[in-house]
Amino acid sequence: MRFGILGGTLMWGDDGAEVSLGGPARRALLTLLLVRPGEVVPADRLADGTGPQGTPSPHALQSQISRLRAALGEAAAIERTGAGYRLLVPADDVDAGRFERLAQQGRTALREGEAQRAASLLCEALELWRGPALADAADSEPARAAAARLEELRLGAHEDRIEAALLLGEHRAVVPELRELHDRHPLRERLAGLLMRALFADGGQAEALVVFEETRRHLADELGTDPSAELVGLHHELLTSDPSPSPTAPPAPLTAFVGRAGEVAALTELLGVARLVTLTGPGGVGKTRLAVEVCATETEQVCFVELGGLRDGALVPPALLRALGLRERGLHVAAGDRDPLERLVAALSGRALLLVLDNCEHLVEEVAALAARLLAASPRLKVMATSREALGVIGEHLHPVRPLDDRAAVELFTARARAVRGGFVPDPQAVRRVCLALDNLPLAIELAAARLRTVGLDELAARLPDRLAVAARGTRTVDERHRTLRSVIAWSWDLLSEPERRAARRFAVFAEGASVGSALRVCDTDEETLESLADKSLLEWAGGRYRMLATIRAYATERLDAAGETAAVRRAHARTLLRLVRDAEPWLRRHEQLQWLAVLAAEHSDLLAAVQWAVAAGEAGTAAELLASASTYGWIRGVSGALAPPAVALLDAVGDAPPAGYGEAYAICVLLAASGPAGRERWRRHRIAAEKALAAAWSGPEAGRYPAALLLWMMHNAGDGDGPAALALVSAQCDRPEPWVRAAAHYVSAFGHLGDGRRAKAESALRTAVAGFRALGERWGAALSLDALAGLAGARGAREEARALTEEALALAEQLGAWEDCADLLVNRGDHRIDADPAAARADYAQAAEFARRAGSASATAATRRACGDLALLAGDPAAAEELYAQALAQLDPHWIKGLGHRVRALAGLGRAAESRGDQAEARARYQQAARSAAVPGATLPDALRFLGLPEEWVEAVSGG
Repeated sequence: MRFGILGGTLMWGDDGAEVSLGGPARRALLTLLLVRPGEVVPADRLADGTGPQGTPSPHALQSQISRLRAALGEAAAIERTGAGYRLLVPADDVDAGRFERLAQQGRTALREGEAQRAASLLCEALELWRGPALADAADSEPARAAAARLEELRLGAHEDRIEAALLLGEHRAVVPELRELHDRHPLRERLAGLLMRALFADGGQAEALVVFEETRRHLADELGTDPSAELVGLHHELLTSDPSPSPTAPPAPLTAFVGRAGEVAALTELLGVARLVTLTGPGGVGKTRLAVEVCATETEQVCFVELGGLRDGALVPPALLRALGLRERGLHVAAGDRDPLERLVAALSGRALLLVLDNCEHLVEEVAALAARLLAASPRLKVMATSREALGVIGEHLHPVRPLDDRAAVELFTARARAVRGGFVPDPQAVRRVCLALDNLPLAIELAAARLRTVGLDELAARLPDRLAVAARGTRTVDERHRTLRSVIAWSWDLLSEPERRAARRFAVFAEGASVGSALRVCDTDEETLESLADKSLLEWAGGRYRMLATIRAYATERLDAAGETAAVRRAHARTLLRLVRDAEPWLRRHEQLQWLAVLAAEHSDLLAAVQWAVAAGEAGTAAELLASASTYGWIRGVSGALAPPAVALLDAVGDAPPAGYGEAYAICVLLAASGPAGRERWRRHRIAAEKALAAAWSGPEAGRYPAALLLWMMHNAGDGDGPAALALVSAQCDRPEPWVRAAAHYVSAFGHLGDGRRAKAESALRTAVAGFRALGERWGAALSLDALAGLAGARGAREEARALTEEALALAEQLGAWEDCADLLVNRGDHRIDADPAAARADYAQAAEFARRAGSASATAATRRACGDLALLAGDPAAAEELYAQALAQLDPHWIKGLGHRVRALAGLGRAAESRGDQAEARARYQQAARSAAVPGATLPDALRFLGLPEEWVEAVSGG
């Protein structure tokens, strides 16, 4: 006889048949006796747990015991012992007993590193559950504690089984279950950690970091506690998994590669001698997959850039920068090096890299010009492109990608068929007929094979040729093969259910794929439908996101147009992106900044697509809100230049006045427009109207919606004649209740105090700003404030304090991937210790030069050359110093406010070098240049020079000169 209490209470005979137990009171009584089989249960507890209302009489309990004995027969004995009863059955005859034994064995195996055995034991244990524990005694007070204990063990077994699955590499399979468990138990840290690990292993670092933040917030709000040291350690591990700029890797293949081993070898050999190779061929022929396989053989670093989602050729250089893990500009935003192409050239100069440009056909002219420029400037760079046509660049080697041969086509079909229909045994002749009808095109074969889940092979082989109007197959042209592929997509499409067709055509609006949440909202569908589309090869799932192949997306876009839904779905797409960036914006000014930057970075291409659509559709309000809400991300992440073209287009569309109700957003669009090369004219044209709109938003009792714009407004106006007015607007926000606004206002007000010569007040304001940003855990504002505070500490001779502040700013800049700023801060740190430890300063300058090279920043490179000039001067080599200073001055952007100190120091250094060789006239001229460059209204020249980092003896020389 076996018993079950993991769900409703049941009893099975030796033949497996269920034995009747009678009414609810009898089942509740048996439940309580089975909780601890063989142990005595007091009679009063049994009475409390089995009676209806109140405590039943001893006679009633004895009556129930008697009836239960009759039901059990000779299978199990119920003994009366003292003041209670016990049921004499082995613990393993009760499902709860077996569950506890198996769960413990599974946990032991897991601890001993036997993941496969652990997974098997734990799955067996969990399969014993049929519902809530002790369900037939749910209303019994005595049973509640026992049920809670069993449910806790069940949850622990789930966690152990999932951990075993992660060790076995099954991270993708456990994510849905983990999400469900985590939603039900948001305070359970082990579940949060497992979900973070699973998401991270599947490429979803951003989602993993969001899980940590949500858990941290739940713990704080509901328990008033912080996450455990273990969970914090995992969070730190994910944050710091790769602190250096990392190029985008090729997409990880989800299926085995079939049939092109010879081509992979040939292309690998070709790339050994050729620097530009273009894979050409029709859509669906396998160009991208072939390129990915070639990348796997490459010995140099690879950067894979998907261009299919871009619609504007001007956005190609910024897309390459992002793929290389680089920013367009530094933390100070209004810095130099504004041309992304020039930054690319500098970043790739001398670097050994294979750059893969995928899906170029719609941007052939722009990609061709870019490839030619990069290859000419970077002798160790190789480029592999995929396109339906050649780029037409001198030195290009073409590799036409053709359909599979018959053997490989049959092998591919069989492999994909087995993936959807276990145990599939192919009929070689039938498979060959299907592949022949499909022109042996890999994508067409995958779409057809996916249909074997519901269609038999014989039916497919009989009907598909007729469906595709196949005649005799000889040599086929590219156009004919394209028609075949289109027919296969149409055939697959027609076999979809109406909800699947609706979701698939709506998904076409996504430029580079979508998270599950975004896809559900825009497509107005459910997860089951998305999974079904992935099963049928119309969607792909990778890295925690769904994506659609370009060839299928083109067909889906046609169906969307035909359904008359394009405008509505594009609007839903834009609104979904707007909701995301609005929700994210406040978190970008908090400790959660890094997580949300990663989330928005994944949506970057779709964000641009949404803005471009809104501008083109005349929806100025939506476009302005999208740009304004995304601006904080753009500035902190260093990609505001990519938002400049749509901002310019919007300003041109709305004219000289802001749209009604969107004044603050309009002002931000003016700021964003100024980030691009074509934006200076718009800045001059719209600046006054934008300033009025921004002042109106921030001058009343109600604060504006986009605080970061205040800081940027001051930065963009710093070098203009209207700088004091911008500074006053921001400084006036020091008493706002929002902590980030207060911290930013104190940071800005410090420069007003410096302009008035009140250095102590400036330092106090900066310390207040630093404290405010630190309390929020916000890195951007903290790094800026720490850098400025370090400058003041160095100006008053507190070199050690300045070094410590600079190191803190450097750590924050590294977290933000601001390598240009890292270079500048390393130069500053070297400057703070060049006198006391020249060797340490030299090491800082060398590391700074490497960061500047990686970032492709001419301004940062100029700063390192200025610093190396100081070292040469210190070592008694004025000739080398003069050459380095001259190189620095030639590269420094005169409009870059951060470059002012380096410019003044280089000019002063030239004066010192001239003095050392006895040329007093030259020295005096250089000192006068330095003094003019360092002039700050309200500050004495010596104070200005000290703030810019000049050593005291140089201050005296320049002041005297």
